[in-house]
Amino acid sequence: MKCPWLFRLTATLCTTASVAGFSRSVAENSNIDLTHWTPPNIAAVSDDPFGRLVKYGYALFTNTANEIGPTVSDPARRFAGNNLTCQNCHLQGGTQPYAMPLIGIWGQFPQYRAREGAVDTLEDRINGCMERSMNGLALPLEGPEMRALSSYMRWLSTGVPDGAKLVGAGTLRIKEPARAADPGHGAEVFSRLCAACHGPDGSGQRAQTGAGYQFPPLWGPDSYNTGAGMSRLLTAAAYAMHNMPAGTVFNAPVLTDGEAYDVAAYVISQNRPEMANLERDFPTRLQKPIDTPYGPYVDGFSPAQHRYGPFEPIRAKVYELAAASRTANAGEPDNGSHASEAEK
Repeated sequence: MKCPWLFRLTATLCTTASVAGFSRSVAENSNIDLTHWTPPNIAAVSDDPFGRLVKYGYALFTNTANEIGPTVSDPARRFAGNNLTCQNCHLQGGTQPYAMPLIGIWGQFPQYRAREGAVDTLEDRINGCMERSMNGLALPLEGPEMRALSSYMRWLSTGVPDGAKLVGAGTLRIKEPARAADPGHGAEVFSRLCAACHGPDGSGQRAQTGAGYQFPPLWGPDSYNTGAGMSRLLTAAAYAMHNMPAGTVFNAPVLTDGEAYDVAAYVISQNRPEMANLERDFPTRLQKPIDTPYGPYVDGFSPAQHRYGPFEPIRAKVYELAAASRTANAGEPDNGSHASEAEK
């Protein structure tokens, strides 16, 4: 099939009501706990056409800089704009719970995404990471790199029902302090617990061979750009608390909630590549996450408070505005996402 992504989207949108209802019922009764899930073994992948795509996707995911990074020999394959690897964020090849794992992600798409204000395919989502976290270029939809990455994600999702509720997906929220974050205290936390790996200047430690990093930079020209999800304080804090320092797992954190909150503020306060046209993100402004560090905003709070908090007053105002919007549009369809998206 020449356009698998288009087929998946068309098939999803054209499914009959009865089949859709059955699928929803199955998904609602399928809770997959990724904290107790055994990922498939890459060493066991067969050497058939699909297996070769999976193995290439694994190579792209775990060795991104040397496969499609800015210094690879073939200029046509320089899709990533920095020397990070995908698994610098999606740890353990995309399998670590609460480190934004990719197990089951295949069956979650197509899905509505507030950032685009549209229904995205999995391929759209991959290219969002390419353009933001990798500070690079979108992959051609029918190119070998996109086919390989989507095949790897499909393989990782082996045994997970489409639409299942995934426990351990994304990041695990911190207990958010009722104050603004303190980047000064965050600098102290960084020096004590993070600098040994990421460097005192946040520039990371390069790999012993080839391009890439043993420990990635957290800011500077070779890091993710201002459009990446990690540029948001609450996302960065949740990730740091439940995955850092290296070797930490979600149920045995080293950082306290306050330390994670402040060190995230310190990291996002540093310079990094700028992404253009961020004002186009979240066309429905009430669906914009409350810690998005760039405008425009519709809630009346300052850019500084959106960046560092305190967030509860913003959250309350967004709920108020969303409720007013629903009242004003009573009788019109409402996707119910205004408040929930503001939390993501």
